[in-house]
Amino acid sequence: MASAVPAQVQSNPAPAPQLQRGIVKTVLSGCAVIVRGQPRGGPPPERQINLSNIRAGALARRAIQGQPDTKDTPDEPWAFQAREFLRKKVIGKEVCFTVENKTPQGREYGIVFLGKDTSGENIAESLVAEGLATVRREGIRGNNPDQVRLCDLEDQAKAAKKGQWSEGGGSHTIRDLKYTIENPRNFVDSLHQKPVNDGSETPEPFAAEAKFFTESRLLQRDVQIILESCPNQIILGTILHPNGNITELLLKEGFARCVDWSMAVYTQGAEKLRAAERSAKERKVRIWKDYVAPTANLDQKDRQFVAKVMQVVNADAIVVKLNSGEHKTIHLSSIRPPRLEGENKDKDKRFRPLYDIPYMFEAREFLRKKLIGKKVNVTVDYIRAATSAMETGGVPAFPERTCATVTIGGINIAEALVSKGLATVIRYRQDDDQRSSHYDELLAAEARAIKNGKGLHSKKEVPIHRVADISGETQKAKQFLPFLQRAGRSEAVVEYVFSGSRLKLYMPKETCLITFLLAGIECPRGSRNMPGGMQVAEPYSEEATIFTKELVLQREVEVEVESMDKAGNFIGWLHIESVNLSVALVENALSKVHFTAERSSYYKTLLSAEETARQRKEKLWANYEEKPKEEVAQFTEEKERVAKYRAVYVTEITDGLHFYAQDVETGTKLESLMESMRGEIAAQPPVEGSFAPRRGDFCIAKFADGEWYRARVEKVESPAKVHVFYIDYGNREILSSTRLAALPPAFSTRTLPPQATEYTFAFIQVPQDEDARADAVDSVVRDIQNKQCLLNMEYSGAVCPHVTLQFADSKDDVGLGLVKEGLVMVDVRKEKHLHKMVTEYLNGQESAKSARLNIWRYGDFRDDDADEFGYRR
Repeated sequence: MASAVPAQVQSNPAPAPQLQRGIVKTVLSGCAVIVRGQPRGGPPPERQINLSNIRAGALARRAIQGQPDTKDTPDEPWAFQAREFLRKKVIGKEVCFTVENKTPQGREYGIVFLGKDTSGENIAESLVAEGLATVRREGIRGNNPDQVRLCDLEDQAKAAKKGQWSEGGGSHTIRDLKYTIENPRNFVDSLHQKPVNDGSETPEPFAAEAKFFTESRLLQRDVQIILESCPNQIILGTILHPNGNITELLLKEGFARCVDWSMAVYTQGAEKLRAAERSAKERKVRIWKDYVAPTANLDQKDRQFVAKVMQVVNADAIVVKLNSGEHKTIHLSSIRPPRLEGENKDKDKRFRPLYDIPYMFEAREFLRKKLIGKKVNVTVDYIRAATSAMETGGVPAFPERTCATVTIGGINIAEALVSKGLATVIRYRQDDDQRSSHYDELLAAEARAIKNGKGLHSKKEVPIHRVADISGETQKAKQFLPFLQRAGRSEAVVEYVFSGSRLKLYMPKETCLITFLLAGIECPRGSRNMPGGMQVAEPYSEEATIFTKELVLQREVEVEVESMDKAGNFIGWLHIESVNLSVALVENALSKVHFTAERSSYYKTLLSAEETARQRKEKLWANYEEKPKEEVAQFTEEKERVAKYRAVYVTEITDGLHFYAQDVETGTKLESLMESMRGEIAAQPPVEGSFAPRRGDFCIAKFADGEWYRARVEKVESPAKVHVFYIDYGNREILSSTRLAALPPAFSTRTLPPQATEYTFAFIQVPQDEDARADAVDSVVRDIQNKQCLLNMEYSGAVCPHVTLQFADSKDDVGLGLVKEGLVMVDVRKEKHLHKMVTEYLNGQESAKSARLNIWRYGDFRDDDADEFGYRR
């Protein structure tokens, strides 16, 4: 806004005014602008230029705060329109100007032209021509052509009744301004996310540069404002310029940092703002010039890697196994597991965090079911330094912790936990950069959980887990023993592994904890504190413990309880996915068969596994020397391999290269049974949904072809997901319980035993590499599935018999063919009566290696013991 200047001051112009250039930063009124220079190493110089010889109306002014005698002054007629006309024409544009006069107070008056020289549009003339400014005629001289032209333009505007010269006085051009909003919350809610048109203590570093950066792009520009929220009567919003979002640009150029509390209400894409801030950090610009990334000291292979989950420590930590075989504890970034509010009320009761802290068990179970045994992607976000008890003021000390974002199948595990209300998000200081790389998603997930009342945020009563621990409780164990013995196979979860053969189990149906000892084996003992001092660990005790942990820890298993010892520990057999843990330990030379196994149905399998391990002479059997017995030696020398091939029909082949086959001799019995069973079902169809499946139940299941087949229930996830095994064909399927029904007694396994028997190929070793194994399986599927072959039993195994298989027409050995094609390796057997067969297989393997077929295409990888290829000798 410009005020009147005495005529005598304007009548003395400076001699030979100099042409100067600049960029219009601000339009103060219809006759005053602020012009800036070009920035050089900081904000540029500025000067106010008032337009000579004209006057525009004064804009409204707010009363001075704290001075009650001052009042708000409204716009003069056409003042705002003059300012807007000038703003839209020159803001941000390059202009040239001459200063004609300068008052003693320092106010400068001159002529402004749009463009780089005086050939451009004269701003004052344009204002007068539109009737938005009046000419100061009191100091005009007749010999000044510029002043004369202004008078002519004003006369033309009067004649045309433009602007101020129009009829009506211009009262309609005065704005009705309000400087306060009575209810900011209602104002924001009424315009929430709707575009709205819209015409500082000691400064921090780069504050002046940031101000200039924003001014030069937004000041007096036409923009849109999106109102987001109104916390504590402060209106939050986003300013959108035609060229983009100023918030994102400020972050990208290192002038600003993201603020967590307002990011939660931002609706224009918080990830874009985080990405812009991340870009500035990486380039170390402005406020980030001294920035050091939390993972700057880590190699790329240590920042991102794939690992297998071995254990869930609690609701925010897991133990993973790296490709190198090393175990590493990973904490989930930026989340806090459930914790107990207040003190433990029951001082007499032993505090068990897993069961006594509300939702801790649910959180652990969610992670266990989701992750155990699975491969996950780990992205390290930061390393939390170790803390001592003194530093934390009595809080327990913590070692150094690796905090990371863990994903599986594209799902962020921490976000899933938080969204279910099973964990909360940690709040940080604004300058604390050690946080999750997906922190905004975690905050959003927590907001959803709070809104929906999930888990920790629920107003319902917290779940209570009354889990009885009868480990070492002899009397309780005695009362419980008959129940477990009658139950046969019971479901359990392995909570802890004390040693290779001693475990703690959680029984979900019985809601109790028991100590379980593996039956039938003698496992090396670890070091223990004894009355006489520390007992030294037996050889291979640590290896046996690691083997058991990797196979069963926190997995769902089945147990058969046979008896208990004097200390109240249960003794029996543990099965995981059809593998007997006792047999597996013996087969891997980590345990020996105990004489008590003689009474068990698994005795022969254990002896066979022990003999296999003994022949390999490794681990426990590394120094084994077979006792020479002439009679036995003579018998062994004379023993010949017996070849009694029988016709079978191969029905299914597994991913591990096991296969299921039916005896051709009993095939007609199965066909007859199936025909009778389907006839009975057709006459009396089962009621849909009437069958409640339980693990181990025999039933009938409707296959994809619409026919019913005999099956066994292996697992029940939910009524919609029931895992079944077709006992006559060997294939598996996941079905809804509506496609299951009770097996009619006339067609039970007593009438006709299951016809599909599991076998595996003798003398061959399947590659561990998934692609190589898949090639071998595909070859076998093409050659023998749903075809008749000839089968001969060679020797027994821990899981199923090992056999050789021949094509029915050519009599060629299927397994030998796989060896010759370089798809599998030879498993060398030491038995003398098998020497001829093993030699033939080895010759075939040498032929494949010479031709560099399939797994041998890079030579004999076993020479360097290269585990990275995924093979094992």
